[in-house]
Amino acid sequence: MSKDIKRERIAKRVGMELADGMVVNLGIGMPTLVANYLPAGADVLFQSENGFVGLGPVPETGTEDRDTTNAGGQPVTIMPGGACFDSAMSFAIIRGGHVDVTVLGALEVDAHGNLANWMVPGKIVPGMGGAMDLTVGARKVIVAMEHTAKGAPKILPECTLPLTAKGQVDLIVTDMAVIRVTPAGLVLQEIAPDTTIEAVVAATGAKLTIRDVSVMPY
Repeated sequence: MSKDIKRERIAKRVGMELADGMVVNLGIGMPTLVANYLPAGADVLFQSENGFVGLGPVPETGTEDRDTTNAGGQPVTIMPGGACFDSAMSFAIIRGGHVDVTVLGALEVDAHGNLANWMVPGKIVPGMGGAMDLTVGARKVIVAMEHTAKGAPKILPECTLPLTAKGQVDLIVTDMAVIRVTPAGLVLQEIAPDTTIEAVVAATGAKLTIRDVSVMPY
């Protein structure tokens, strides 16, 4: 399966977690695709941590406004009724618990709901950015990522990389499975239609509780 198809599958499945009236923050990279796959009739207000709500679709080529970008610096649009504000207001929204869902990528997630998504080994990075605020401030934290990296599990008993947040992840959606994080550990909820429970278990470093597993729709 190509990387693009994997990303589309993940984004479509995450989109099913969103509902009408929600305020949602989408992380940099693959999570931004989720905006293309909202449930029918759902009016979702997307928040961008760099200072606005009402995040719209990617502009057509040639119509980009260099002053209108998401937190990753990608050109975006603002929907009618959207609003711009400074970083203080943006993070007051996040820290004040006004974001219903945040969708983030990850380098590692573990059995305790810990998240590591910013320190790439051997790379110089400026810091974890707004992810540390979003994971604590949002009411629900969804990790959207590929299940493995170069064949190695990304879902582990314990994260080995520096943590972004401790015990904040609620749901993990990958190209192979949907996994819920519970106080008792990780529960396998769904598997992709082109895989098996055995394959998911083999590709997961952490222990999975398996009961009433259904098949992902994509």
